[in-house]
Amino acid sequence: MNTAFWIIQSILAAMFAMAGVMKSTQSIDKLLKSGISWADRFPLSTIRIIGLSELLGAVGLILPMLLNIVPVLTPVAASALAFVQLLAIFHHAKYKESKAIVFNIVLLSLAAFVAYGRFTSL
Repeated sequence: MNTAFWIIQSILAAMFAMAGVMKSTQSIDKLLKSGISWADRFPLSTIRIIGLSELLGAVGLILPMLLNIVPVLTPVAASALAFVQLLAIFHHAKYKESKAIVFNIVLLSLAAFVAYGRFTSL
């Protein structure tokens, strides 16, 4: 089961790292062109904060447990990323963006799975 957690953690970390880099470095116009349709609804500073939180979450999914330095931070990071996805679901529901909601539910489910599994294994 540990291998499954590492695989899911790695996939989530890669996805959140890529999304975080995009949101913390690109302009709103570039984000809109790349398919992030909600980027024009928020100030650039908010998008940057979301991007940085996703980057920190991606690092938190891997490094604490890998280096065995405060490994409880891995499920904490997974829980925080699940919460970010929950907020995204509420936002997308407000604008009736069902495709985005499905994607957010998948990410939330995987992050919650990692959080639960890693918290119970500590």
